[in-house]
Amino acid sequence: MNTDSGAGRWRTVAAVAGWQTAASLCYYTVFAATGVLRDAFGLSEALVGVVVTAAILGYTAMLFPSGALVDGFGEKPAMVGGLVALAAAAVTVSLAPSYALLLVAAAALGAAYSTAMPASNRGIVAGAPPGRANLAMGLKQVGVTAGSAGASLVVTGVAAVAAWQFGFGVVAAVALAYAAVFALVYDGTDGDGTLSVPDLSGLSANGAYLRLVGSGLFLGATLFTALGYVVLYVQDVIGASPVVAGGVLAFTQVTGSLGRVGAGSLADRLGGAGGAAAVALGQTAVGAGLFALLATGVDSLPVALVVFGAIGLSVYGSTGVFYSCLGSLVDDDELGAATAGGQTAINAGGLVVPPLFGLLVERGGYEGGWALLAASAALAAVLLVSVRRDL
Repeated sequence: MNTDSGAGRWRTVAAVAGWQTAASLCYYTVFAATGVLRDAFGLSEALVGVVVTAAILGYTAMLFPSGALVDGFGEKPAMVGGLVALAAAAVTVSLAPSYALLLVAAAALGAAYSTAMPASNRGIVAGAPPGRANLAMGLKQVGVTAGSAGASLVVTGVAAVAAWQFGFGVVAAVALAYAAVFALVYDGTDGDGTLSVPDLSGLSANGAYLRLVGSGLFLGATLFTALGYVVLYVQDVIGASPVVAGGVLAFTQVTGSLGRVGAGSLADRLGGAGGAAAVALGQTAVGAGLFALLATGVDSLPVALVVFGAIGLSVYGSTGVFYSCLGSLVDDDELGAATAGGQTAINAGGLVVPPLFGLLVERGGYEGGWALLAASAALAAVLLVSVRRDL
């Protein structure tokens, strides 16, 4: 495809965004299926959190190898192979005969998804039209929320009328179809032709990058935990059906998509990494307030829909500007490793906090869990203030 013209570059952005949607459709099946899995395997809230943690652990463990693969051989092989692996892993999750094997399958699903951020971010940085990098990154990140919303609707919708496992098969079929299309239409960029351990010495001396990564740790705690427990909260506290609860999660992903596009466009107007950091700071601070509101107790479906929708606009909507800011802070040849570092930090928050949130729910209700997320978002905002001052 021609990526020199403006139209060609936007086609590249669209292809990468489509890939991100298909990949996220597979990965976020586990988050959408928390209610189904709790019933199917007879799990407590804390053990549901462990399933989420297993998916994030597999994702995290393979991030730096995936970043090295992207830097060495370009993003296209990682993206095509990763999408095929995601489809296979989604089917494996649905076929797990025991809780132990469910954890293994969830970890494999996460490992397959590890290609997503290093590869897709490289594709966006290379293909974005000049001066529109923040918007292009936001559009690509819409693929995450769009895929998650699709997973919510498919998994809960199919489970309402048929065996829940069929929803995972539908998702896998969509991913395989897009992998075939993507392999034909996307050219990609070349790597350096070698596979080596990422050199992190330059990144470790970059203070602004390290503080941004630190904010990602707390951002990830809010992102992954909220994703894993929205469905259960709407079922348990508000008393809604699983289909309605899945619809609420899907709605948060729609507003998250709007937040990512809006945040990217605003950051482009403000200019560069400083604009991206400022927008991310504002969104994270708003998210802290919204989680604090949930901690006071929200048991009305209309109010919860408004609050979770606003969390989508703010917290879920911040990852696009997070990554565009990160891309502005490092050299292009470090982008794979830098993205792996940023995503590792985000995932680390997601590894620890979901089971802790579940324990707080079991012992005292959801209020303590939401207060924990409010504190995490506030800490992310504090670190982003420091990043913004350096830009």
